[in-house]
Amino acid sequence: MKFTDGFWHTRPGVTALYAQEAYDIEQIGHTLRVSAPTKVIERRGDTLNRALLTVTLSSPLDGIIRVRVEQHSGGTATPGFDLVGAQADVGTVAVDTAGGTLVAGPLTARISQGAPWNLVFEADGQPLTESGHKSIGQMNLAPGAPITAEPAGVAGVTSTGLAPASAYMHAQLSLGVGELVYGLGERFGPLVKNGQTVDIWNADGGTSSEQSYKNVPFYLTNRGYGVLVNHPEHVSYEVGTETVERVQFSVAGDAIEYLVIYGPTPKQVLERYTRLTGRPARVPAWSYGLWLSTSFTTEYDEATVTSFIDGMAERDLPLSVFHFDCFWMREFNWTDFEWDPRVFPDPEGMLARLHEKNLHVSAWINPYIGQRAALFDEAKSAGYLVKRADGSLWQWDMWQAGMALVDFTNPDAVAWFQGKLRRLFVQGVDAIKTDFGERIPTDVVWHDGSSPEVMHNLYSQLYNQAVFEVLQEHRGEGDAVLFARSATVGGQMQPVHWGGDNSSSFESMAETLRGGLSLAFSGFGYWSHDIGGFEGMPDAAVFKRWLAFGLMSSHSRLHGSTNYRVPWLFDDGTEAPGQSAVDVTRRFTTLKLELMPYLYQVGLEAHRSGTPFMRPMQLEFAGDPAVDYLDRQYLLGPDLLVAPVFSAGGDVQYYLPAGTWTNYLTGEIALGPVWRQETHAFDSLPLWVRGGAVLVTGSRSDRPDYDYTDAPLVTIYPGGTPETRTIQTRTAEITNPLDGSVVTLAISSTDGDMTVTSSADAPFRARRAGGTPVASTDRKASL
Repeated sequence: MKFTDGFWHTRPGVTALYAQEAYDIEQIGHTLRVSAPTKVIERRGDTLNRALLTVTLSSPLDGIIRVRVEQHSGGTATPGFDLVGAQADVGTVAVDTAGGTLVAGPLTARISQGAPWNLVFEADGQPLTESGHKSIGQMNLAPGAPITAEPAGVAGVTSTGLAPASAYMHAQLSLGVGELVYGLGERFGPLVKNGQTVDIWNADGGTSSEQSYKNVPFYLTNRGYGVLVNHPEHVSYEVGTETVERVQFSVAGDAIEYLVIYGPTPKQVLERYTRLTGRPARVPAWSYGLWLSTSFTTEYDEATVTSFIDGMAERDLPLSVFHFDCFWMREFNWTDFEWDPRVFPDPEGMLARLHEKNLHVSAWINPYIGQRAALFDEAKSAGYLVKRADGSLWQWDMWQAGMALVDFTNPDAVAWFQGKLRRLFVQGVDAIKTDFGERIPTDVVWHDGSSPEVMHNLYSQLYNQAVFEVLQEHRGEGDAVLFARSATVGGQMQPVHWGGDNSSSFESMAETLRGGLSLAFSGFGYWSHDIGGFEGMPDAAVFKRWLAFGLMSSHSRLHGSTNYRVPWLFDDGTEAPGQSAVDVTRRFTTLKLELMPYLYQVGLEAHRSGTPFMRPMQLEFAGDPAVDYLDRQYLLGPDLLVAPVFSAGGDVQYYLPAGTWTNYLTGEIALGPVWRQETHAFDSLPLWVRGGAVLVTGSRSDRPDYDYTDAPLVTIYPGGTPETRTIQTRTAEITNPLDGSVVTLAISSTDGDMTVTSSADAPFRARRAGGTPVASTDRKASL
């Protein structure tokens, strides 16, 4: 949201009241309170008829400093996000004649006494960013002031935008030369956010728009810090746009609050951020396998479902989860939790038969209830649906006719909704796809009195949390999984999320990846997408290239809109050996299952530290300028580099950073840094192992949830510290998902001789990359 006309002037109708100086600085316990008048006070009369901004600095955790700016503190303060990791009495405060400091572990905030206003954030004695002259202030708007309007679809969902508020608070933080901004949720435009205006407002806009299903007012930069704006309501960002040397964020009202989060590495920034806002939950091993869906508007019944599942088995295509999309319920009734008896007369028996095939079952829901459903009257009479100010129900026809919205701010409504879910679980459903959650109106009244603007984005968190809680209750911690579309800060605690409605093209495949990488920068540990695209029928080339990308992602799902996604529909099987859609599905599904001992550890790391499963190159190779703008490749965990192919002919260009790299599929060794241009068949893509990696692969490729400690293969890849000069110790862990037991492997080398030692008696095999596996004896293998 832009308030100025160039560098010198405000826009017509805008009156800017900037903090001009730190007039006085007080220590209050572990906080600093700064009085910042909107004029430099030169005489006593200057204190009259003058706005005063109060700036309070505190720390909720080491390495994190909170800044709150208020004009009038007596208003209704927005609640902010649930900062689950926040602690009390953190930070050391000091005040002297030069100003004040707040030290929170490695991060220091330093405010200078007097004019001009200057608040600097430092680490290790070096400045990270600063809030300088004209960087914080209140913007007062006359009616009709020509600022950028708020995002489309805000008021009551259908309007072209809210009328601008009469006042906004804004803050700005400096950007250094070459400083780049990442994050702000799942955004499908350029990965680097510099030069963009970004509105934090959940919307169902698809992947080919600037709108986002998952808006997160948190960004991090390549200078070792991140910033969370602690407002669930609409936040407007100008990232090096209104003032090109600053990031600006603004919210309606009299107060703004943000937190600066230090790294110094991007991974450490995310570790602190997720420690504050919540870690991703641990997800079950079975969820990493291939998911197959009915698709959306296709015709299906139990016979159709069975034909798909049996067809996969007949073609040796391992399948882990079958998903029932919307029409498992009767049309016009969504969501009433009732199987359509016309096509599923025996749901319990059907689900039992699917379980006998070693499948897990997922079912689609949304937080709306169509007027035709009997459940609508039940919820209406109990007061569980969102109302307008006049007491009538909020209803809409733009999905299900006359649909209303469950009010998740009402504890009784939450309990009621969860009770309906429990019946599904008793019937045999194992996972839930929580679709929608973005079309949340603002011309309503919430049960708990929440601001409608606050609840617009926060609703998705309450919705997914309600479902995830009862899933964990039913299946146990670590065995619960969602497939969620909408989210905001804290949503990472209820995985998994998928990228929403994309189209069936290479361009959409690329924008989908950009969204996933942007979401990874926003603290989300796991992510998926519709293989082949949701809208339209992909041609065979798009589908097969997307299969490789999808199965080299955290979670992998075949799903579409009007077309089935079983692979034998995409070509006729007359292709060259290994090149049919069936062959490509088998190739990459079994590859993923073979990698499960490694991938499961990657997922556990996401849960423990907040480091995402799919890692942007900038996260692992901070400081390498060649990766700054890369958005067509990523790391799968710490050691596997993946470069999806975005062309029918197989042409791909990608970058290997400094070090030794080994091609997982061919065994080729390459030295980086180097750019590579290659052409790949459909059953291949660039997949490289990082130098010095210890990669543990499994003994099975038919399912994801097996005993990874049963005869695994341990491969040691060249690179790292030269093995001929020093004794080098590396370790790798194997976690058995069936019982949680952990086996630790220690790899040591002296003058080129290498030994792998296991902490358990379980047999294993070990090899150097490209070498012959050696069976272990007495917990050891010598290579």
